[in-house]
Amino acid sequence: MSNENPTEARDATELPGADEATDGPNGPSEDDAVTEIDLDTDVDETPVVIPEPARPEAVHWLVRIAERAGLAGDRPDVSAQLRAADVWGSVVRAYDLPDRRLAELVAEYFRLDTAEFRSADPNAALLVPEVMARKHHIYPLFDTDRNLVVATCDPTDVEAERALGFSTGRTAIFQVASPTAIQEVLDARFSPELAVESILGSLEAEDFSDDAVKLVEEMGPESISHGDASTAPVVKLTNLIIRDGIAQGASDIHVEPGRSIGTIRYRIDGVLRKHMDLPMSAMNRVISRIKIISRLDIADRLRPQDGKARVRIGTLAYDLRISTLPAGGAEKCVIRILDSSRSLSLEDLDVPAIELARLRQLLSYRDGIVLVTGPTGSGKTTTLYGALRELATGKVNIMTVEDPIEYELPNVTQTQVAVKQGLTFGTVLRSILRQDPDVILVGEIRDRETAETAAQAAMTGHIVLATVHANDAVSSIARLADLGLPWTTIATTLRGTLAQRLLRRVCAACAEPVRGRLSPEEQRLTDRHGIEPVVRAVGCTECGFTGYRGRIPVVEVMISSPRFQAAVEARKGWATLTKIAQQGGLRTMHEVALEWVKQGKTSLDEVDRALGQQLGDEEEDRKRAQKRILVVDDEADARLMMRTLLEERGYEVQEAEGGHQALDILKADADFSLVVLDLAMPGMDGREVLRQIRSSRDTATLPVLVHTAVGPDDTEAELLEAGADDYIDKQANMDNFLARVKAVLRRAVM
Repeated sequence: MSNENPTEARDATELPGADEATDGPNGPSEDDAVTEIDLDTDVDETPVVIPEPARPEAVHWLVRIAERAGLAGDRPDVSAQLRAADVWGSVVRAYDLPDRRLAELVAEYFRLDTAEFRSADPNAALLVPEVMARKHHIYPLFDTDRNLVVATCDPTDVEAERALGFSTGRTAIFQVASPTAIQEVLDARFSPELAVESILGSLEAEDFSDDAVKLVEEMGPESISHGDASTAPVVKLTNLIIRDGIAQGASDIHVEPGRSIGTIRYRIDGVLRKHMDLPMSAMNRVISRIKIISRLDIADRLRPQDGKARVRIGTLAYDLRISTLPAGGAEKCVIRILDSSRSLSLEDLDVPAIELARLRQLLSYRDGIVLVTGPTGSGKTTTLYGALRELATGKVNIMTVEDPIEYELPNVTQTQVAVKQGLTFGTVLRSILRQDPDVILVGEIRDRETAETAAQAAMTGHIVLATVHANDAVSSIARLADLGLPWTTIATTLRGTLAQRLLRRVCAACAEPVRGRLSPEEQRLTDRHGIEPVVRAVGCTECGFTGYRGRIPVVEVMISSPRFQAAVEARKGWATLTKIAQQGGLRTMHEVALEWVKQGKTSLDEVDRALGQQLGDEEEDRKRAQKRILVVDDEADARLMMRTLLEERGYEVQEAEGGHQALDILKADADFSLVVLDLAMPGMDGREVLRQIRSSRDTATLPVLVHTAVGPDDTEAELLEAGADDYIDKQANMDNFLARVKAVLRRAVM
């Protein structure tokens, strides 16, 4: 697109027809109507008035552009002094051409682009007051630090250009649109009531048939009409809202009431985007239509209701889950969109290779419980369905109990929860156990009955896949305990947990590499997370000016081990369980997310948005815990030397003068990352301290580095066999000592 405005790129003589209205350098002025000559003679003192020769009639530049394009028609009788917005309609009618075509001709002549309002940035409209926009008949499309791109029907409007520059501090760049199109977006932005009336009226003439969105029976593809309501404009508007939401890839449609104006918003890639405003009179009619298709009571506005419907758009069918809630004298409605024909395998989900291998290890078990956890909308069900597709070989009996059934799977028996018919998760699950299942999927463990039945199934030779709501993989332990399962049962039946979030993927069309200095916000995030971003999210028409398009999973997979089971049975806290899980190979969601950042798939800002402050703080706490070291030695000089050396490297050091004191410290607080242990100590030697550390559940996994004087040749092998993680003699230099400390700590978190 050219960055020049026609007022700068062309002078007045370049406008269509300007050659007829200009005179030579010696000719008369355009402002003089006649020329008077006074002849001082004796014959006649009467002044002689000589009329100016006739000049061509002035023609409006819009007419000239139409004629220049070779359009046939009767030239409209319009003044050349009229505004383009006032002349536009006459030109369109005279030459029988669409508004859009005339806009293209004007844009072509002035070497400009035509405006695309669908890709406009809503924030740009905040830069121009309504009064100015309506006065000059312009609409802001998007902006940068220096420029403001606006739609106009008159590229020659110098006054509008100057007013925009003065008001916004940016250089105005024009794109061309018809006055009607500009008026519509102005009304949509500043007068939603007028825009809604326009939408409802224009739908009659739009190529959008009444059955473009067909309601079909729950158990079949047959369409159902609603007689009297099928021809109402609100039916078409409701269908349009649903159709546009599906077309834009929304997972949810939010119909939100306000005092006088309601809002339609779509959740796309996990983030809500505003779609349109509606007056409450129209909003209430849309909600009533949604309640009709989902078979809810439209007369009851005082209680929450849940319903469902199936619609067909073209050849594709979609399930809609509808929830209504009383809100300030009105109702809020949320529609969850489910594509029942869409099902992905684990390979299609972009799960990192390490986590995918660990998940498949969990799926290889033939009994026990495997959990998937995360907040609503984090992709838990999609992951479980991918797992079922991998298990559904036709050689095992797979049965599910779900609410709702989101995808239809081959070789799988799927049962829908129906509370009114007495089909709850617990009752269906008990019935499934009598159907000789091999694999059972429970949509959600949400109460004690379901948890106990799932545990019973796991202990009787079935593998149970289920979801729960928890913040991370280890937190699923506390969630099961809250539901009433005994800790011993949890330790015995739980095989592992996958925790999941979804990060928005940076848009491939507009993402730009990070070069040079970081912005203040990027520097803050770099300091917080410890890595620098690779790409920046910019924003373009492809991604709706968000900078992101599509999503990628961030997962952590915890696998239960004998040590982990013992810690669960002993009711250890989150920190201890997390440390044991990490020693067993768990990579936290934060670590996986940073891997995506390093690969340029997402940004640090998106990591903060999706994982939140809490997970970041937990990661910081984990890193700080890795810095705590307990030094056990009866020699004060040796303790002082090691303490000084370690503290210079940023470690937090606590000292113990002997074995008894060391065990007392660990009994009160076992949250150390390493014990540096001397062997030859009075009272209790290092071998006994090591034995008791390894025999206690609190410290069984605590790394121990033996640091002692040179002993017999078989001392090192003896200590490693007893459970020491490494061995170094006191004669080694300090560099070697520090290297051994770092190596033990590094192995502890792998």
